[in-house]
Amino acid sequence: MELRVLCASVVSIYKSKNERPYKIIANDGMQNTQDNIKLFGSLITASGIFCLAVALLLLINYWHIRQTKPLETEALKSLVQQFQADPESEALKKEIRSLDLLARKAFFTSRWQIKTGAFLLLFGAIAFATFLRIYHTMKARILEPLIDGVDSKITRMLSQRWILITGGLLLGSALVASFLTTDYLKIYEETGTIVQAPAEPAVKVAVVDAGEGKDKGYGLEVRGYDSVVTDALVTPAKAGASTPYSEGFRNNHPSFRGPWGQGISYHTGIPVDWDGPTGKNIKWKVALTKKGYNSPVIWGDKLFIAGADNESEVVYCFNRLDGKLLWEQAAKDIPGSPAVPPKVTADTGLSAPSVTTDGQHVYAIFATGDVLALDLEGKRIWAKNLGVPDNHYGHSSSLICWKDKVIIQFDTNKGGRLLALNSLTGEISWDTPRKSKISWSSPIMAEIDGKLQIITTSSPTVAGYDFDSGAQFWAIDCLSGEVGPSAAFADGLVYAANEYARLAAIKPGPTPQIVWESDEYLPEAASPAVSDGLLFIATSYGMFVCYDSKTGKKQWEKEYGQGFYGSPMIAEGKVYVMDRSGAMHIFKVDRTLTSLGDPVLGEKSVVTPAFADKAIYLKGEKSLFCIETIRQQKK
Repeated sequence: MELRVLCASVVSIYKSKNERPYKIIANDGMQNTQDNIKLFGSLITASGIFCLAVALLLLINYWHIRQTKPLETEALKSLVQQFQADPESEALKKEIRSLDLLARKAFFTSRWQIKTGAFLLLFGAIAFATFLRIYHTMKARILEPLIDGVDSKITRMLSQRWILITGGLLLGSALVASFLTTDYLKIYEETGTIVQAPAEPAVKVAVVDAGEGKDKGYGLEVRGYDSVVTDALVTPAKAGASTPYSEGFRNNHPSFRGPWGQGISYHTGIPVDWDGPTGKNIKWKVALTKKGYNSPVIWGDKLFIAGADNESEVVYCFNRLDGKLLWEQAAKDIPGSPAVPPKVTADTGLSAPSVTTDGQHVYAIFATGDVLALDLEGKRIWAKNLGVPDNHYGHSSSLICWKDKVIIQFDTNKGGRLLALNSLTGEISWDTPRKSKISWSSPIMAEIDGKLQIITTSSPTVAGYDFDSGAQFWAIDCLSGEVGPSAAFADGLVYAANEYARLAAIKPGPTPQIVWESDEYLPEAASPAVSDGLLFIATSYGMFVCYDSKTGKKQWEKEYGQGFYGSPMIAEGKVYVMDRSGAMHIFKVDRTLTSLGDPVLGEKSVVTPAFADKAIYLKGEKSLFCIETIRQQKK
């Protein structure tokens, strides 16, 4: 309204100065034009008030967050002080966790409001400028100045100038309100007590000839003791499996979170005691040259892992028994691959998805959308580009394969897709569009009602798809936010969870139902694992929790100073979960909390372990470790 008055004043001054009145140009549509002028005048007023209101609210919200520090309230400080005086109080622990969760939920809600408000302000500014332009165009059609040599260009120039100024002020308000808001998540990132690792012990280190790996600086070393005795590999028991894997899949670790991605390993003799800084039970350790937050995958004596940087994308193959690099293969010369890698965040990177293998080929995908298949000797079989994923963190959904298909969950900002590629040729077997929003979770597989299904989690949907055709069997909306955890499956129930959403046990079928749900402890990245009627959840704020998988009743909980990004894995009646500091926490799969150890890696870690008989493979921030119980021979 003020802008309209100002423009009218300018025109009035111009008329007064020249002492010549304006004349009205008569035409048949005069009345209609005047009505339209009134309409757009009202629209200008309404959109201007809307923009001012939104800008004011954004600035107030910005000021409020700057002043109040939502993740550090006085009430929370008071509770923490009480807890320091009485650290054994379970009531205080619960109250602190509840208040902290409420504060974080309020913070994320505020962030959403700011983001939404910024877009509303932008659209409002565009509407305001458009209405103003139309208004003055119509005014110019019916008003003709009686001054020789002067036309309506001056009026239009003045109007455009004020449109630019107004638009600039509105956009500036949006930028100030939305982009200068403090990101308290970075300030209050979970931290723990930093313990300096002890100096390297004076133990004998047998340096193994790494061949090609040595020349490339992999820094391979094998730790051990004098007269080391190791046991022979044992074939896992064939009984007790509820899923009809082939023996090859049961006897290996072919995908992220093991066979079919379910978080279960069938290997035995897994160690529970090691120490990375001193070298205790560290069979070998390999320094990795390219970053990647993917987990190791194993078939036979071969271990596969991927890495990438701005220069190249690489798949590595190591001998899992001694750590020697067998081969490396770069993903290059792929038609459609971008010349410049996409922008990704540091905690996702260009190689977050784990590879997968069927014992014949190994398959990998990178944040560029490059997918390739290699044989177990490193020879390329096929490669293609699916298009660069539109993902503001970077693509991180791991691959999974079975029979003749490689399954890819390809959820981006532009929409979701679930694809099956022919494992021999790379051709698309089927491509199913999804209504889901972007996600970072990985698909799992399970046999449900006699049908092999692919189960996916995303916002807002948990769904099951036919492995052979890609047809959707069922779907239920129960999640929200940025979904990273994958699903779990056992005893006919699907388990899905996400932070700031909920944990749900779902009975799949034509009319899926939620059997039970909880919102007390929710994971941000770690996927749930379930075994023997117990469900395990690991949170990014350091809680590890056990539930009854049938009823949702909490059995026990354990709190740590570090959060969990790597997913829990179950092997031989034990559950393994590693926190971000690199400490592995091992429990008995039982309704009573029974800790079996907390061995440390000596490096930070955010990935999920892989297993073979009598060995566990862990990826730290810089190195890949093989851990195996090493016994000294009796003298």
